Amino acid sequence: MRRSLRHPARIVPLGFLAAIAVGTGLLMLPIARAGEGAAPPLTALFTSTSAVSLTGLITVDTGTYWSPFGQVVILVLVQAGGFGIMTGASLLALLVARRLRLRDRMRSQMETRALALGDVRSVIIRTAVLTFTVEAVVALILILRMRGTYTDSWGEAAWNSVFHSVSAFTNGGFSPHADSFTEFATDPFMCVPIILAVIIGGIGFPVLADIFRRGTPAAKWSIHTKLTLLATAVLLLTGFSAYLALEWDNPGTLGPMGALEKILPAFFSGSMPRTGGFNSIDISALRPETLAITDGLMFIGGGSGGTAGGVKVTTFFLLAFVIWAEVRGEPDVSIFRRRITHTVQRQALTVALLGVAAAATGTVALLFFTSFSLDRVLFEALSAFGTVGLSTGITPHLNGAAQLVLIVLMYIGRVGTIAVATAMALRVRGRMYRYPEERPIVG
Repeated sequence: MRRSLRHPARIVPLGFLAAIAVGTGLLMLPIARAGEGAAPPLTALFTSTSAVSLTGLITVDTGTYWSPFGQVVILVLVQAGGFGIMTGASLLALLVARRLRLRDRMRSQMETRALALGDVRSVIIRTAVLTFTVEAVVALILILRMRGTYTDSWGEAAWNSVFHSVSAFTNGGFSPHADSFTEFATDPFMCVPIILAVIIGGIGFPVLADIFRRGTPAAKWSIHTKLTLLATAVLLLTGFSAYLALEWDNPGTLGPMGALEKILPAFFSGSMPRTGGFNSIDISALRPETLAITDGLMFIGGGSGGTAGGVKVTTFFLLAFVIWAEVRGEPDVSIFRRRITHTVQRQALTVALLGVAAAATGTVALLFFTSFSLDRVLFEALSAFGTVGLSTGITPHLNGAAQLVLIVLMYIGRVGTIAVATAMALRVRGRMYRYPEERPIVG
């Protein structure tokens, strides 16, 4: 059993389960709650899971329900979840590469050139330096802005700024403010640093390490880096354009703002479905078309090896290139003049379809346990699976069974794709025989 628990595909899931259990115990302490008594076990479990999985969905208001001690626990869980997922994903990539056969190891090394096979200590140090540097810079900017414009207390400004900076870089989505960032919707000094922190954290450490190591021109970058950056740019533009166009005259969101004032909240809102989780406009007032586009963005998520959730942008866009090659009748799938192996294509398809199955199963379960409409339930399920944290406002009103469904979705969304991808990589093996080929009718 001990040998089984040390299997690489089980390291990250078990580590996150342990963190969730510890967080639940701490949040159930009477000192963690602002009011009298201790938090109910389900409330503590939901909050702990949401924090460790970097989701941000809440059943109680973070700023008023939890005491300063409880908020510190939540922030520590978010930081641990963010740092752990970045280092865990990177180290699992290294561990997988070591366990593969020499030929497969060399191929893996070429595909993830940002990571050196024996550089475990360096990976941890670089991730820590990146994490705390970005969070410190963002926190400093927010402190100066909040102290000069929104609060008279340095202590309050410092706490809110640190909380938001950590939550932004880790894509945690937690905020001590009940209305998240709606108060700062048109303030670039508050919103832009948050957007940048969310994007940097969501891109993934392998991409950032590759860029820092190889510099420019872009031709030196790995295929993973190029594909992640291209996909990120496309999705950011898609989200911004969708929110700006569809919510332009919506009286519940961007409608009351001036023409130029709408640009920042539209870009902010279009960036957050990449699992950032903050909102500067009322999500419950979004048009159905905007909710549908947000659903897609949340399901795709961000970059591999980062703090973002979802099936990951490389998975989605790799499958898009597979479809494009099939439509054109190409024998191989090529990206940036590099051929993508069938093994990688099958892994991407597996991760995507398992994600669809998890989100669909969760949606059906929520429909069974609640009376909310399909669009609201689907949004909540995808927000949980994609570890986004955006909500139409129904999460606090869900019954215990529905909350347990979201807890499972948040956990699967955070560790599921990593565990599945690692397990598939470790199961790569050759056969001495092949069955006869046959072609079933497709379509």
